[in-house]
Amino acid sequence: MKNRLKTGIIGLGKMGSIRAEVVQNHPAFDLRAVCDVTRGNAPDYPKSVFFGDYRDLLEQELDAVFVCTPNLYIPEIVVNALNRGIHVFCEKPPGRNLDDVILMRDAETANPGIKLKFGFNHRYHQAMQDAKSIVDRGRLGKIMWIRGIYGKAGGPGYDRNWRTRPAISGGGILIDQGIHLVDLLLMFCTDFTDIHSFINRTYWDTPVEDNAFVIMKNTANQVAMVHSSATQWQHRFLMEIYLEKGYLTVDGILSATGTYAPETLKTARCLYDSDGYPLPNPHETLTLYEDDNSWQKEIDDFARHIQENTPVAIGSSGDAYRVMELVQKIYRADNEWAGYLNRQRGIVK
Repeated sequence: MKNRLKTGIIGLGKMGSIRAEVVQNHPAFDLRAVCDVTRGNAPDYPKSVFFGDYRDLLEQELDAVFVCTPNLYIPEIVVNALNRGIHVFCEKPPGRNLDDVILMRDAETANPGIKLKFGFNHRYHQAMQDAKSIVDRGRLGKIMWIRGIYGKAGGPGYDRNWRTRPAISGGGILIDQGIHLVDLLLMFCTDFTDIHSFINRTYWDTPVEDNAFVIMKNTANQVAMVHSSATQWQHRFLMEIYLEKGYLTVDGILSATGTYAPETLKTARCLYDSDGYPLPNPHETLTLYEDDNSWQKEIDDFARHIQENTPVAIGSSGDAYRVMELVQKIYRADNEWAGYLNRQRGIVK
C-alpha cells in the first residue's frame, strides 16, 4: 500500500504489545518507533527505533501514534501529539477524569483534520455488533432494560498494580474494566440521569473500589443495572438486553487472556397465548463466536478515518466525554465514596 502511515507506539505494556502486534501486520501502518520507560520490560521491535522518553519519539517524522500508558500520563501525551499534527489512537480509559477528556478534546478542536480515537474495542466484538444490528432493526421493539456484569478475580499482584493507585488511575475496577460495560450501555441507551450506586472495598486492601453496584434510569424510562467487580472469582462478562418483544444476551467475550470465553449471543422472540399474553421461556437461537477480530476492526477504522479524512464514528472524543461523565456520576452517586475520592487528591470533581 502506498503512503503507509509512519507510526509510533508509546507504552509497551500489555495493551501496547497487543496494539503493536496488530499494527505490525496492518497494511496501512508502518511501525517506525516505540517508547517505554523501561527497555528491559519492552518487547523487541527490530524494525523500530526505541525511545525511553515519549517526547523524543514525537520529534520523529510520524503520522500517527498509539498511546498505551497508565491513565495519569494520557492527556499530556495526547495533547502534545495532536499539537504536532500527529493522529492519535488512545487506549481507554480516556485519562483519570472528565477534566482530562476536556483537555484532549480542546486540543483536537484546535487541530482540525487531526484524528483522535479512543480504544473501546468491546464495541467491535461481533456479538455486540450483531446485537446492535438486531436492536436497530426494531423487530423486537424498544429496549426496556439492560443488565450487565463484568468481573475478574483481580489477579497476581493486583493490590500492588498501578491500576489500584488513584493518583495514577483515577479509580478502581469501575474505571479500569467496568468502563467497557458503561460504554456499551451508551451504545444502546443514552441520557442516564437518575443514578444510584454502591461503591465498595470488600476484599482487596487498596485505596480504590473493588466492586461497583449501579442502577440507572434515563429520560426514555429505560433502566440499566451494572455490576463491575474485582472479586468475581470466576471471570464473567454478561449483557442482557430485554425489549418489548424479546431479548438478547451476550454471554462471555473473547479476550487476550481467554478467561472470559466463549462468546455467545442468544436471541429470543416472545410467544403469546390466545389472549395476547407473553408466554415464558421462548425458544432461543444461539450463535457462537470463535474469532476475536475486534482489535483489527478498530484499527481498520482508525486508518480509514485518517486516509479518507472522515469523522471518528466509534470511540470519538464525544464518546469519551459521555462515558467518563457517566463514570464520574456513578462515583458521585455514592456520597460516602465520592467524599473519599475527593480526599484522594481531588480525583472526582
